[in-house]
Amino acid sequence: MVPRTRDIGNGLTIARRIADRRRAMPAAMSRIADVVTEHPAAPVELTITELAHRAGTSAATVTRFCRALGFDGYTQFRVGVASEIGRGDADESWQADMGRELSASDEPGKVLHTLLNLHVESLQSTATRLDLDSVLRVADAITAARHVDIYGVGGSGVMAREFQGRLYRIGVNAHSWSDVHDGLTSAVLQDQSSVAVGISSTGRTEETVQMLSQAHSTGAFTVAITHDIDSPLAGLADVSLATAEPTTYLRPDDLSVKHSQLLVLDLLYVLAAQQTFGVASTRLAASAMAVAPHRRAPRSAKPAPAPQENR
Repeated sequence: MVPRTRDIGNGLTIARRIADRRRAMPAAMSRIADVVTEHPAAPVELTITELAHRAGTSAATVTRFCRALGFDGYTQFRVGVASEIGRGDADESWQADMGRELSASDEPGKVLHTLLNLHVESLQSTATRLDLDSVLRVADAITAARHVDIYGVGGSGVMAREFQGRLYRIGVNAHSWSDVHDGLTSAVLQDQSSVAVGISSTGRTEETVQMLSQAHSTGAFTVAITHDIDSPLAGLADVSLATAEPTTYLRPDDLSVKHSQLLVLDLLYVLAAQQTFGVASTRLAASAMAVAPHRRAPRSAKPAPAPQENR
């Protein structure tokens, strides 16, 4: 069901609802209203991340904007917009969410081949854009840091938690934050012996920018992982590491873009482990032993024969 308020279905268009609520909207939501008013088809053509980027705000703010208009979320809002402008058919809805490179009638083999190409393109593009001197500088800073903060929201928050877990295994005092309140609380406690890493594909996720900005103000060494080196997040960073740029076939919310982030994080992890080889090796062995009892042996494995007593 699309509507969740009495406004839907009583003849009010989305444009009218925007106009009625415009004065009560915060500045960030007003910018979204500007984009939708000037380009009514934008919600159908753009992902939530792309619309947020165009409005200079965050995906979370777009969601709040949709709810202020009476929709449960961005998907329902897009359906409402598509219906109003006569583009509400199944094919358009599919292409808006899945992209034009994949069809609802594609065979599984073609879907697999298309996705494989997208992911390989994302990884190759990231490898080409990375400056290895900058990556090594970040890895060195991480291994020397008293404390490492990693900020990310949504899908980038998953990447932040993954990176934190890896660094922790090799003895790095790392913490990941997705909630902006918790992240700001941690960021304000950092200093020049700290490293702060912000992860955002667009570099415009408001919460991540705020957390990295706070860490930057304390003197922490700041790092941005984003595809947009001209973004607000990159502008706060001492070092920016570039990931694959979204194209027609690489949208900011695709998993292929997340894989490009993971490639950068994996590279940093390995380089950091190299810098502390002795300590890292000991800690990795210890953690492997700690979880070994919770892993089942392969089915083909046979118990070792009991030693025979000498008689």
